[in-house]
Amino acid sequence: MNRINYQKELDKLLERLGEQGVGEEDVPALFLHSCCAPCSSYVLEYLCRYFRITVFYYNPNISFTEEYSKRAAEQKRLIGAYNEEKRGHRIQIVEGDYEPGRFMETVRGLEKCPEGGERCFRCYELRLRETAKQAAEGKFDYFCTTLSISPLKNAEKLNEIGLALSAEYGISWLPSDFKKRNGYKRSIELSAEYGLYRQNYCGCAFSVRECRPSDEINR
Repeated sequence: MNRINYQKELDKLLERLGEQGVGEEDVPALFLHSCCAPCSSYVLEYLCRYFRITVFYYNPNISFTEEYSKRAAEQKRLIGAYNEEKRGHRIQIVEGDYEPGRFMETVRGLEKCPEGGERCFRCYELRLRETAKQAAEGKFDYFCTTLSISPLKNAEKLNEIGLALSAEYGISWLPSDFKKRNGYKRSIELSAEYGLYRQNYCGCAFSVRECRPSDEINR
C-alpha cells in the first residue's frame, strides 16, 4: 500500500489558499494543538501567513505540575514575541484544563509499553480528540497538531487519528508532517534564537524513565 505524503498534501492545500487572495476576514481559522513552544516555533512561523491561528495548549500527559507550568509559560512567551514581530496573522492562545489524571486513566494497563507504541497512540488520541471537540464547538475551519514535527512521533498515526476525528466531529483536519522540509532543524534554530526551554522528555513519567540527560527535545 502506498504511504501518503502528508507534507505534499499540506503543500497543495496551502497553494490553493495562497491563490485565493482572500481578505483578512476570510482567512481560514486553524485550531492548533501545541505540545510545547519549541515544537510550535516552526509550525507557527510556517502557517501564520495562511491562517488565523489559535494555539490550544492541552497536555495532560505532563506528569509534573512545575514542568507543565514552565512549558505553558514558554508557549505564551513565544506567541507574544511572534505577535510583536507581526510575522503574519495575529496568534491567539487557549490553555486547556490540566488533567494528568485523565491521561493516566487513558493509558491504564500500558504502563510497561515502550515509547512510541500503543501508549503513545492513546495519548495522541486523547489530545487530538479534545482539540477536535473544541475546534468544532468554536466553529474553526481546521484543526491540527504540532506533534508531527518530532522525529520520534509517528506522523502517519497522527494523521490517521486526525482524519478519523475529522469525520466524527465534522471539522477539517489539516494534514501535516512538519519535520519535513527541515522543519525540525528550523525549530532548533528558532529555539536558540528565542532562548526557549527545550525539555529532554515528552512529558509523562514513562518518558522520563526512558530518556537520557543528553537527549534532545521532541521525544
